[in-house]
Amino acid sequence: MARVEIDLIVGRGRLLVFVEVKSRRSSGPDGFGSHTQAAEAVDTRKQARLRRGARAWLDEHSDLRTRVSRVRFDVVTCLLDDPAWCDAREAGPQSETTAPREERWSIEHWESAF
Repeated sequence: MARVEIDLIVGRGRLLVFVEVKSRRSSGPDGFGSHTQAAEAVDTRKQARLRRGARAWLDEHSDLRTRVSRVRFDVVTCLLDDPAWCDAREAGPQSETTAPREERWSIEHWESAF
């Protein structure tokens, strides 16, 4: 079986949430992009892969099955407000691993996305 990357797995009480994180550059004249466009990248094929990955993860962590009564899949979308920073990062490796402090991210959470 092919490996599936799951971005985040979080729990609270008896709830376990598998989270897919999608980031995009902002676009458009107003400097804001579309969270919807980023979320749409999690199409039915990607959803099926994430479900398979979640099942495999739960199989590997069978000790949690008795403590988890509900599983949810969420999507978190992140838009970088300054596309120039993304262009600079794609140009080549740099010592900095996160956006500079003055850069801003716009984040939206799509609970129970699929």
